[in-house]
Amino acid sequence: MRKIKRFAAVALSLCMVATVMSGCGGQGAAPAGGSDTGAAADTGAAADTGAKADDTAKADAGSSDAAGGTINVWAFTDEVPNMINKFKELHPDFAYDINPVIIATTEGAYQPALDQALVAGGADAPDIYCAEAAFVLKYTQGDMASYACPYEDLGIDVQKEIADAEIAQYTVDIGTNPDGKVVGLGYQATGGAFIYRRSIAKDAFGTDDPAEVAKVIGSGTQSWDKFWEAAETLKGKGYGIVSGDGDMWHAIENSSDQGWIVDGKLVIDPKREAFMDASKKLKDNDYHNDTQDWQDAWFADMKGEGAKGILGFFGPAWLINYTLAANCGGEKPGEGTYGDWAVCAPPVGFFWGGTWVMANKDSEKKEAVGQIIDWITLNCTEDGLQYMWANGTMNGDGGTKDCVASAKVMSISDGTLDFLGGQNMFDVFGEANAYANGKNLTQYDETINLKWRDQVRQYSAGEKSKEDAIAAFKQDVADNLDVTVE
Repeated sequence: MRKIKRFAAVALSLCMVATVMSGCGGQGAAPAGGSDTGAAADTGAAADTGAKADDTAKADAGSSDAAGGTINVWAFTDEVPNMINKFKELHPDFAYDINPVIIATTEGAYQPALDQALVAGGADAPDIYCAEAAFVLKYTQGDMASYACPYEDLGIDVQKEIADAEIAQYTVDIGTNPDGKVVGLGYQATGGAFIYRRSIAKDAFGTDDPAEVAKVIGSGTQSWDKFWEAAETLKGKGYGIVSGDGDMWHAIENSSDQGWIVDGKLVIDPKREAFMDASKKLKDNDYHNDTQDWQDAWFADMKGEGAKGILGFFGPAWLINYTLAANCGGEKPGEGTYGDWAVCAPPVGFFWGGTWVMANKDSEKKEAVGQIIDWITLNCTEDGLQYMWANGTMNGDGGTKDCVASAKVMSISDGTLDFLGGQNMFDVFGEANAYANGKNLTQYDETINLKWRDQVRQYSAGEKSKEDAIAAFKQDVADNLDVTVE
């Protein structure tokens, strides 16, 4: 996914100096939950769904709180700050300056700086701050949740607007604090689908129709049985079904019934433990190219330049827009694998990535902050962020279309992509968002996932027994995290 990053030096005074780090969506991009601005579409007029319509600016935003001032915005890419710049452009009476503090998540830099700023408070404290899926629960339900302001305290009629906008439930669950208050929502929906090569599907299965391919891989069955049958069929034709075991991991991880931590104790959900067998089955049966996600061989499979042709990848819309498209070897149909892709429902519902937007409970600019957050996360009009993000019109026609949190917005938007052979991706991803589960995350996921996948790779490579790999994983968690391990 696209990551325009800026590193910032963190001084004791909490002053941040941001500089642009990198460009967009190439091979080094990793899932932060953000996405780029969207693409043009000729869509119908958006209905007013009660998401503040044209009182999005609450008539005169400049008259709220005091008479203006500065709003501090903390983020790990320039995505949300750029959205707020658009908000100011559309609402010239909004009498606040925006001070963006952008610190990349690289090497864990963002969270410690954000935590320190929230604890210190004062004029430099964040008014608005962002968290990605890998660590968002720390800020909505975990150690730092006490700093998040309920949306209702920002002047947002939150339950009505969530219902009117038809916000994906998993995003609401993740953004709800232990008191049942919504303290964070996203603008992007990251429910996952199976993204596959049309030409390979047609050769192996006799069809590239998404509805038929969905049946072949067992979409919606909550079982991997049909998927393995499809893998064997593909093997007979000289293809792999996925590039590496990581392509299955994201689907398995976020379709699990329990997260890694339950009541302070480490839990290995049976579905996550079964990933060990899935990884070994892929390797032992030569069903993949044995790549690791975010490495060169993984990207090569997107171009069709790997050891054997690969049918597909599990992922959200951002994987299409900012990873597959950037690494397919072309920019229009007929170049590389561009245009040779389609999406269908996966065997299990899952999501991957996402960015949640929160407000500081100690902010003295709650009304103004509420206007911004409402416009980003809940407004369903054509002038709202969600509509522009879905249709790609935030910076004028020609941007990248993306899935958004609001099903209402996607229902009135055009998700057709040349990259997908003219398929409307919203037809598939709208349902994918509804099936995603947001109740199996913990604030330690980023760290624990790395430890788990390392041990799984050692097991599937035959370097360790399953028992030894699990024991090593548990010991690593016990040694490094404040978690009870039995």
